[in-house]
Amino acid sequence: MNRNDTPPKPDKAPATFHVKSFGCQMNVYDGERMAEMLGERGMTPAAEGTEADLVILNTCHIREKAVDKVYSDIGRLRREDGTRPMIAVAGCVAQAEGSEISRRAKSVDIVVGPQAYHRLPDLIDKAGRGEEAVDTDMPLASKFGALPARTKQARPTAFLTIMEGCDKFCTYCVVPYTRGAEISRSWDAILDEAKALVEGGVREITLLGQNVNAWTGEDGKGRMQGMDGLVRELAKVNDLKRIRYTTSHPNDMSDGLIAAHGEVEKLMPFLHLPVQSGNDRILKAMNRSHSADSYLRIIERVREARPDIALSGDFIVGFPGETDAEFEDTLKIVEQVRYAQCYSFKYSPRPGTPAADMDGQIPAEVMDERLARLQALINQHQVAFNTATIGRRTDILLERKGRHPGQLIGKTPWLQSVHVTAPDLAIGDMVEVDIVSAGPNSLAGEPSRRKAA
Repeated sequence: MNRNDTPPKPDKAPATFHVKSFGCQMNVYDGERMAEMLGERGMTPAAEGTEADLVILNTCHIREKAVDKVYSDIGRLRREDGTRPMIAVAGCVAQAEGSEISRRAKSVDIVVGPQAYHRLPDLIDKAGRGEEAVDTDMPLASKFGALPARTKQARPTAFLTIMEGCDKFCTYCVVPYTRGAEISRSWDAILDEAKALVEGGVREITLLGQNVNAWTGEDGKGRMQGMDGLVRELAKVNDLKRIRYTTSHPNDMSDGLIAAHGEVEKLMPFLHLPVQSGNDRILKAMNRSHSADSYLRIIERVREARPDIALSGDFIVGFPGETDAEFEDTLKIVEQVRYAQCYSFKYSPRPGTPAADMDGQIPAEVMDERLARLQALINQHQVAFNTATIGRRTDILLERKGRHPGQLIGKTPWLQSVHVTAPDLAIGDMVEVDIVSAGPNSLAGEPSRRKAA
C-alpha cells in the first residue's frame, strides 16, 4: 500500500476483535492470553465470516517469509469501501522492527512487543485518541501477573508458558533480542494456571518456553526445583491426563528430567530436542553448546529411560560455510536417531544476528537441494514410525472434528493424529483404539472400548 493512500483511521472504539498468530506455540499461547484480556475489557471475538473492529497480527520473526507475510496481511486488511479495522502488530516482528513497521505500514495503529502485550488495553485507548501507541519495552516485572485468570477452554488441550527468553545466543537466532533473557515463572503461578485450565475442561497441557527445560524455581517449601520437579507436581493435579513440553535444549536435559520420562505416567513419551546440524564445526559456528556425539548420548539415555519414546528435532540446512561433507553428517545423525517427526528449514539470515554477516553464505539452489534430500529421509523415517504403530492398542484424547460425519481426531501419546469414526463419542473423551492403518501424517483407528474422560 502506498503511504499516501492510507485508509482512514477507525472512527469508533473497537467492540470485536480477531487475533491471528504466526509461528511458534508460544505465539499461540500469547494470542489466547490477549483474547482473554480483551474479553475482560468487554470485547468479543468477531463471528466467523464477519469483519472485526480490531485485528491483531501476532507475529514471528524467525523466518524471513514470515516477516513478509505480516506486511502482506496488513495490506489485505483494507476493506472494499476504503475503510479498515484498527490494526495492531504484536509479537517478535513488533519487537524487532517497531519503527520500521510504522515507516512501512502507516495503517498500523498499535505496535506491541511480546513482553508488553499486557498493556494492550491502554494502547487501544491511545490509538483511539489518535496518539502514538507503541510499546516494545522489556520490563523486568513479569507480564503474567497483569493478565487475567484463565477462562474455560473450548478444547481439551492447552498451552502453558512456564518460562520465556533465551540465554543461549545461537548465532542464527533472534529470540534473545526479541524475547529477552531467560525468565522462569514461579512455581505457584504455574500450578495455579494449570489447575484453572483443568477446572475449565483441559485434559492435556503442553508446557512452553524457548528453552522450556531450563526452567528453575522454588517449590512451595522453598526448595529449588528443575522442570522435572515441576512435572512431577503437575502430575498430581486431578483430572489432568497428559503432560507435554516444548521446546527443549540438549544442554538442559537434566538427569532428573530424563528419569521423569520413565517414571511419570502422565508425561507423554514424546521429546522434541533440536540438534540443528550433525556436524561439530557447524554446531560450534552456530554457538550450540553440544556436539553430535553428546547429543546422541542424551538420546541414548532418554531411550533407556523410556524405550518407546518418539523423538522430534529441528534442522537448519545451508548454514554459512556448510560444505557437502558437513551436510552429509546431518543425514548421518538423522539415520542414527530415526526421528518420528522433524522440522527442517533452509538457513534464513536474520538482521542483527552474527551469522547474517558470516562469510560463505550458501546459494539458494544448494540449500533447496539439501533440504529436499533431508526432508525425504525424515519423511521415510516418519512413515516407518507410523507404520510400526499398526496393530497397537492405545489411548487417544479426542481433540477436534474430522472432515467426515461422525469422524473425530485425537492424538496418541506419541503425538500422532488418529482419525476415528465414533458418533457416540465427544471432543475431550479419552478412548482406547486399535490402530488399523497409517499414512505419512496420520493414522486411522477403531475404538476398542470407551474409557472415562
